[in-house]
Amino acid sequence: MSETEIRDDRAAGRLEAVGEGEVVGRVEYFVLEAPARALVPVHTIVEPAHEGKGIAGSLARELYALAEREGVPVVPLCPYVARWAERHPEVAPPADPELRGAAEDWLRAHPGRF
Repeated sequence: MSETEIRDDRAAGRLEAVGEGEVVGRVEYFVLEAPARALVPVHTIVEPAHEGKGIAGSLARELYALAEREGVPVVPLCPYVARWAERHPEVAPPADPELRGAAEDWLRAHPGRF
């Protein structure tokens, strides 16, 4: 996957994998502000023609790296990112239950967002 670039479109709430000039995969997320700041991935999508190339895993890894650079936790509500985190505890620490609850509440309060 060396020809794929990952970029953060914070305003749109997407971490995108770009290959050959097109978005081939993305993690849709929001930034939780309270009770503490956190990145909350909700969906991971890889275009069918690009499945099986490790794109989703690269996106999950970059999301955790981005959070680490910003000094904030990740609260994975996305089933794929949650499973990835379980398999990579060395870079993906478990989310605080209070933050998980707050993220779930935020998502319920914004039903049209994702």
